[in-house]
Amino acid sequence: MSSDSNTVAAFGLRGSTGWIVGSVLGGALGAIAFGILMWLLDPEILAGAIPAIYGLEPTTAVGWAVHIAHGIVLGVAFGMLVTRDPILGVLRTDVATDVLARAGVVARLIGAGFVFGLAVWAILPLLVLPVWVNAVGGSGAAAFPTAAAGSLLGHLLFGVVLGVVFAATVDLRDRPTDATL
Repeated sequence: MSSDSNTVAAFGLRGSTGWIVGSVLGGALGAIAFGILMWLLDPEILAGAIPAIYGLEPTTAVGWAVHIAHGIVLGVAFGMLVTRDPILGVLRTDVATDVLARAGVVARLIGAGFVFGLAVWAILPLLVLPVWVNAVGGSGAAAFPTAAAGSLLGHLLFGVVLGVVFAATVDLRDRPTDATL
């Protein structure tokens, strides 16, 4: 393994399942970071609104469990996206722009995590959640602050933590850029 920290993961999980491990770990830790922020801003969202989305009894333990499960699923989606062509090819492409050329795979993965967190915020709480709440009639989830600044900040935090953990645990140097991963 090269000592170039811009292109090599710290732990270097390899093989066909390495990205899954990094994705699950990154998703869980990202969800925990987001959950802590949510707990500090409004603990009722975690304890009441998240379980209510599924019609579950509003308790803190259930809220945390559902929130972390969401993070793991989204982490795996992120890992699947960034290890497949064309995204992996873009992450490893040499570019002529000085700023992007100095940003190696690790920095680009963190940036991809940020963009992923933004996309998750724009799609899930803003578009999918209102439809879901109307379909299942979850009255407790109706007060979920989907477009709140705290929600945006939490999803961005989730994405950045996911990108950092994924970059630190998965070695993408020698991974082929095709859909057979």
